[in-house]
Amino acid sequence: MQIFLQTVVAGDICGCMIYADYNATAPVRPEAKTAMLAALEVGANPSSVHGPGRAARKLLEQARSQVGIAIGARAQDIIFTSGGTEANALALHGVAAQLEGKCTLLVSAIEHEAVAKNAGYAGVAIETAYVTANGQLDLDWLRERLVKWDQDRDGTPVLALMMANNETGVVQPLSEAAALVREAGGLTHCDAVQGLGKLMVNVGLLGVDYLALSAHKVGGPQGVGALWVRSGASLKPVLFGGGQERSLRSGTENLSGIAGFGAATEAAIRDMPKLQALSVARDAMEAKLISQAGVTVFGAGVERLAQTSNFAIAGFRAETQVMAMDLAGVAVSSGSACSSGKVKRSLVLSAMGVDDDLSESAVRISFGWNTAPRDFDDVAEAWLEAARRTVLKTA
Repeated sequence: MQIFLQTVVAGDICGCMIYADYNATAPVRPEAKTAMLAALEVGANPSSVHGPGRAARKLLEQARSQVGIAIGARAQDIIFTSGGTEANALALHGVAAQLEGKCTLLVSAIEHEAVAKNAGYAGVAIETAYVTANGQLDLDWLRERLVKWDQDRDGTPVLALMMANNETGVVQPLSEAAALVREAGGLTHCDAVQGLGKLMVNVGLLGVDYLALSAHKVGGPQGVGALWVRSGASLKPVLFGGGQERSLRSGTENLSGIAGFGAATEAAIRDMPKLQALSVARDAMEAKLISQAGVTVFGAGVERLAQTSNFAIAGFRAETQVMAMDLAGVAVSSGSACSSGKVKRSLVLSAMGVDDDLSESAVRISFGWNTAPRDFDDVAEAWLEAARRTVLKTA
């Protein structure tokens, strides 16, 4: 059984369990820890011109290069932020400000709240971009909507579409959607937080204009992210101050966090083939749960992240599952893990047309860089044991 040691305070181990919640946060990679400690030893501001400051700047730019290489981008087009949420906010608020409100945000129905809620506060018109029952953006809907687009009435179309869904793992038709929007004279923002290190990310091939990333999803520290901005794309800053990050995100950079981000990103790209191979064990786990419990697996008919599974059985409420699995020594989650610890109905599954009873019973299992082969079967057995004590005993 894979053991995950979660440390809240240095030296205090709060639990030993199978960790199957990588889509919420991946355990910090050793490469990231090493890089962070080295950066902390520098102890200087990257904006200072003295020797220690230049040393700090060197580490900062090294990390910028590492992140840029990982997504096929120039280092100078990477803007470091406090996380994926701020990166998404900078893209959406920044483009709305640059276009002086003369735009309409087309926000996919399955976007993370970091996108959906920030779009709501951008001060511009918003429309929902619908998805099909398999959880992918409905390209036919998008095509028809853009054909009817009125620039005078609607302004510039700005699509917000994630690379892969954090709950179901469903991979989105991003390049196709971006091409449609570009042909209509619009812009595309991609929340690639769940894609980095799991899928090939090349901003040139994707054809997007903005792309948000987060360190802690790839085994870096929490509280660090980045926004890639295509050269020449519309964007105004939303934070003002000392002019750091090309004046698009003022504030002294989190040097140790950024160094950890760079190192974790480099390691994640190196390990990507190993992670993608997890799909075999994931599929076997799902087959076992289907055969023995009759679960419904969401998004199974389309491409998904190799290490993500979202399934449900009616009548077995998600919060009950999460607690039962926790008691069994398995960490899983339900829906998004960014809702202040709340377990609530999945808006993603609702957008896919899943009925309320099934949606309220959905649980997400996600693995990652430190997953052991046996974890999949151990997680399945723990879930089946919990189900046998509840819904399956009456079947």
